[in-house]
Amino acid sequence: MTTEHSKPEWAQSKREKDNVARVAAGLKPRRRRWPWVVLALIIVAAIAGWFLASQQPAIAPVEAPVAAPVMQINPSEISTIEPQTLERTVKVTGSLAPQRQTQLASQVSGRVVAVMARPGDAVRTGDVLLQLDTESLRIQLDQQTSTAEATRAQLVLAESQLNRTTDLIQRGLAASSGIEQVQSSADALRANLAALEGQVEAARLALQNATLKAPMDGIISERSVSAGQTVQQGATLFTIVDLATLELNASAPVGSSVQLAKGQAATVSVEGLPGRSFPGIVDRINPVALAGTRTIPVYIVLENAEDLLRGGMFATGQIVVAQQTDALAVPETALREDAEGFFVLKLADGKVVRQAIEQGERWNGNRLVEITSGLTAGDVVVTAPLTQLQPDDLVEMVEG
Repeated sequence: MTTEHSKPEWAQSKREKDNVARVAAGLKPRRRRWPWVVLALIIVAAIAGWFLASQQPAIAPVEAPVAAPVMQINPSEISTIEPQTLERTVKVTGSLAPQRQTQLASQVSGRVVAVMARPGDAVRTGDVLLQLDTESLRIQLDQQTSTAEATRAQLVLAESQLNRTTDLIQRGLAASSGIEQVQSSADALRANLAALEGQVEAARLALQNATLKAPMDGIISERSVSAGQTVQQGATLFTIVDLATLELNASAPVGSSVQLAKGQAATVSVEGLPGRSFPGIVDRINPVALAGTRTIPVYIVLENAEDLLRGGMFATGQIVVAQQTDALAVPETALREDAEGFFVLKLADGKVVRQAIEQGERWNGNRLVEITSGLTAGDVVVTAPLTQLQPDDLVEMVEG
């Protein structure tokens, strides 16, 4: 049974009813033709499209422009060239010591009654530091004074007798031989009185020295006596130092000594005071190297205006042996070299430029290279060793 026959008559289309009648008459049913017509039209359209496409020129694909890469640079990797002072220095090391210091010794022997100063105390000229017992010294002074006064009285009597004898002799009332004895006695008393007066002065000075006073302004650094002790003449009792001016007792390489001279400026860095430096002046240079060290003693004077320096501090000094002002220089890391010679990378309008240069001497411990031509003040130069950065690269500044 055909599809058309499977439907009830009321559901069949006109074409289906015609096909049922043809089948009943022994004829073949009519086939649908429109699908084949549609397929044919599609094929014809495809052929026409291919033909038209083959007749038009090929259109090249449009490529998007590629932007040149931009390198980023930190401010710490560049420097602006400015005139500066270049220096060549000699390094020295040593320790600080007070330029002025004194040791006070006892001028007399005696028992210590009182000590008025301790290590670390600041003292002024004339301040009493120590007092010895003065009773025995005062008794000795009184004895010497009494003996001198007695001798002076004898001398007055002898001189009076000499004057009378001389007068009698001149008037012819006495023999001239008697005057020699009187004159000798007076001369002996006069000499004895002079000696006694010297002893009186010594006793007075001993009494005065029983009170020990500071001979200068300074600070007590050492004390070797206490109250109740008995000290002998010549014993060291105190050491006073003046910290207003200190001296760096330094050692310099003997090979650099020919560059050193008195009066050269120096910069001193002290251990324990980071970030601080102190100006100094070369005061003197030892002409003989220390045995076995191949170093020359150098003495640098520096003022201690802020009272920060102490004797015994370890210090390092840089003595300026040559100087050039208003010079242009770059760090050694900024230099580059190729087949054409030495150059630096200069930044101009956001672009890296190869700038040929001529270099001079090296300064500041070989950290800076003087540029004699090729750069001017205000040029911005790459100072960091950025190997990836090349001439003609585009750059931009970034923070951090």
